[in-house]
Amino acid sequence: MPLRKDFLWGGATAANQCEGAYNEGGRGLANVDVIPHGSERWAVVSGNRRMLDFEEGYYYPAKQAIDFYHHYKEDIRLFGEMGFKTYRMSIAWSRIYPQGDEEQPNEEGLRFYEEVFRECHRYGIEPLVTITHFDCPMHLIKAYGGWRNPKLVTFYKRLVTTLFTRYKGLVHYWLTFNEINVLLHGSFMGAGICFEPDEDRFKTLYTAAHHELVASAWAVKIGHEIDPENKLGCMLAAGSYYPYSCKPEDVFAAQQENHKNYFFIDVQSRGAYPAYALKEFERHHFELPMSEEEKKLLKENTVDFISFSYYSSRVASSDPQLQGEGNMMKGVKNPYLEASQWGWQIDPLGLRITMNELYDRYQKPLFIVENGLGAVDVPDENGEIQDDYRIEYLRAHIQAMKEAVEQDGIDLLGYTTWGPIDLVSAGTGEMSKRYGFIYVDRDDFGQGTLQRFKKKSFAWYKKVIASNGEDLD
Repeated sequence: MPLRKDFLWGGATAANQCEGAYNEGGRGLANVDVIPHGSERWAVVSGNRRMLDFEEGYYYPAKQAIDFYHHYKEDIRLFGEMGFKTYRMSIAWSRIYPQGDEEQPNEEGLRFYEEVFRECHRYGIEPLVTITHFDCPMHLIKAYGGWRNPKLVTFYKRLVTTLFTRYKGLVHYWLTFNEINVLLHGSFMGAGICFEPDEDRFKTLYTAAHHELVASAWAVKIGHEIDPENKLGCMLAAGSYYPYSCKPEDVFAAQQENHKNYFFIDVQSRGAYPAYALKEFERHHFELPMSEEEKKLLKENTVDFISFSYYSSRVASSDPQLQGEGNMMKGVKNPYLEASQWGWQIDPLGLRITMNELYDRYQKPLFIVENGLGAVDVPDENGEIQDDYRIEYLRAHIQAMKEAVEQDGIDLLGYTTWGPIDLVSAGTGEMSKRYGFIYVDRDDFGQGTLQRFKKKSFAWYKKVIASNGEDLD
């Protein structure tokens, strides 16, 4: 069984990492705008350092990013030249509702995205839209406390109703929340939460998680009602945890780590809280703030497909002496794998393993919506980027993906690389951590012309798409 004829090849970006124009077109301030580059970035991302506005002495890369806001026609033309079937992008919530709690949306923001979607269709590109890719209007954080407050469900319902209504016929594939499990690690970025000194973090995080899960179910319900052609998916930061050894305690440690990630998708795909989560809530004396109406809503409005990001597998150990490595979700170093320049372990077979776990667990179509290699790209003497290391990484992962479909029988809708054009790294705030097929002249401190040019991988990926994954050489 080869890849389906209508397989959705493409690339993925996020508004806060590429769009820029943070104060143009009526857009309001958002949490993602005030996350700085530098040593304090993770403290802000995790909710441990309160930064609710721009402060002196810091560089904020999301302010301009790569200025997709003004370059979108050029960028989409390049995506079209590569032969993209889909382009995954996100909506900046504060561009539609600048404060987040207004009754009426910002027309200028709505018009911008409509023009982007129409530009995609000019090249035969199907938009795949993430409704919330870590964006939360700053007013909703200052006035309501972010997603710890159930009122955000109401504001999110208003947002999705506006989007589904305005873009009916232009967008058919939607994702409710990007990497929803990240809110447990990057709590300010994922849920607009800054922790108070005496706060019960477990209760705060799982209360916020519940509100996002309820909001996601509302999006599925409203999306299907407004346009039955809509396909609504969830989105997981995936990568299976392996046990460090065959010691039963290590196997159990890996199982527990996987539960922490699958918990969200269990609710979104199966429509109910899993028993292991409810028992964990009991142990923390946490009473889930769920009404009977919400229980019914979750049950009746499960997602149509499971989308996920995959960059690496992870390793879990029962030994507290073993140090974790990685970005947000740390794991023990795997001695059998090589790592990227940023310490992410490279495991193509892990993609196939993860796909099998997800498909066995949920029996719903999968969609790989992020996969790529962050690396320092240095132009050669001719000013060109010979990024064979990126081609090698992607080739191996696409091959593993194909084997999961052809040999394991997994139903896969598409594959979008992260990111098809260089953009700001969510984890580090760097531009030097480059992923794209398209180079953007921009450095870690905002210097550069923003000029775009193609890397070697551009022509390679164009060939992969044209052959529907058959030509990977």
